[in-house]
Amino acid sequence: MFTGIVAAVGKITSVQALGAGPDAGVRLNIDAGSLPLHDVNLGDSIALNGACMTVVEKTAHGFTVDVSRESLSLTAGLDAQGEVNLEKALTLAERLGGHLVSGHVDGLGTVRKFEPVGESWELIVEAPKSLAKYLAYKGSVVVNGVSLTVNRVEDSASGCSFSINLIPHTIQVTTLKHLAAGSKVNLEIDVIARYVERMLSIDK
Repeated sequence: MFTGIVAAVGKITSVQALGAGPDAGVRLNIDAGSLPLHDVNLGDSIALNGACMTVVEKTAHGFTVDVSRESLSLTAGLDAQGEVNLEKALTLAERLGGHLVSGHVDGLGTVRKFEPVGESWELIVEAPKSLAKYLAYKGSVVVNGVSLTVNRVEDSASGCSFSINLIPHTIQVTTLKHLAAGSKVNLEIDVIARYVERMLSIDK
């Protein structure tokens, strides 16, 4: 489990194919930046842009993960060199600063607007229809591994658009600063919404 509070911005420094076929995954070498790795062991989980990955190797300044083709097809930002939001798995001794996050990407959203408003930034993301019912005013959502609060939701035939206010600190310490209209983002809906749907779907 994670919190959606980004601990550091790292960088994918290389992407190596794990095979020759179209179904082959990739091996990512990650420069961990300022993320402390003294307590990270092989097999531990680290979220990259909100996607939970397993450490298969530690290096002098980072770590390596293997990403399956299935994971690549369901996520954005893990198939090329560039910056990524990093968070180590939550321990029971830590504060839950964001909300409970599983690190399993539920779908891809598309940025429709990302513009400054006063001292902050407004981010509007279009979510697919399969996720629209889980997004609610003042509810929680994870965008590229960052726990955020939904300010507004507008439904449409294809899904919904939701608006988020990003404070300067969030812009400064995450990769969200690089977003632009048309960018694809990883979305994870609130785990509580999953259970509510399950409970309501069971015949009484």
